[in-house]
Amino acid sequence: MTVLIIGGNGFLGAELVCQAVSAGLHPAATFHSRPGSGDGATWHHLELREPACLEEVLDTVAPAVVINATSGGADWAVTAEGGIRLAQAAARRGIRLVHVSSDAVFSGMAGRDGYDESCLPDPLTPYGAAKAAAETAVRLLCPNTAAVARTSLIIGNGRSEHERLVHALADGTRQGALFTDDIRCPVHVTDLAAALWEITWSDAAGMFHLAGPDALSRYELGELIARRDGLNPARLPTARRFDTGLPGGLDVRLDSRTTQQKLRTRLRGAREFLSGNSPKLT
Repeated sequence: MTVLIIGGNGFLGAELVCQAVSAGLHPAATFHSRPGSGDGATWHHLELREPACLEEVLDTVAPAVVINATSGGADWAVTAEGGIRLAQAAARRGIRLVHVSSDAVFSGMAGRDGYDESCLPDPLTPYGAAKAAAETAVRLLCPNTAAVARTSLIIGNGRSEHERLVHALADGTRQGALFTDDIRCPVHVTDLAAALWEITWSDAAGMFHLAGPDALSRYELGELIARRDGLNPARLPTARRFDTGLPGGLDVRLDSRTTQQKLRTRLRGAREFLSGNSPKLT
């Protein structure tokens, strides 16, 4: 079975490629700027803004399964239209699609009650709106063959954006602060990728939530990262996101319990996976 990983050179995509190769697979993967460096994958340039480019890649690879792990940020043409275009192509070609979405589709108004898989999107940011548009298209166009997996802050092995930010703030090489009122449910990239592969091979369709069980502020998460890496947490500046006026939900807790009951892969909480030592940044 041929698998195509969209966004294979991103943080999550690279882990998906690595786990596939370790399992003896030879996946195809896409890149936008430059191909990934890992051996064992076949790399294809993809510009999601260009319909012809997507069709060319799908014609060349002829995948049975596509995992869309690209982000695209708030770029509507990539995150929304690109995701919709991929869903249309998957439906037309009979390709199984696993689409990675985000907790940014929620406003945070649910507070401590959190959001389970049945909750409808109510985004507050352009990025959240783009993700919501794409995941809605996937569910409607491929109701029986596609899985949508929402996730939260992705952490792992010192390489994530948040881990790099913590190091830069502790070193004084970057301005900024960690918010004490911005709550998320971090997940380790290896757990997330393993769960995505499990969903991919299961042929299960519908909505899944893949986040850790610990709801932490970005500052609390930063403290855990700092202690793991031998940094002084007292050097981390703090602020309240509410005071900045930045858009987006404050308390966005993904409730992954229903999905977790269906998986063999255990999604660890940040307090667990950041409790030990891991490779330092180089």
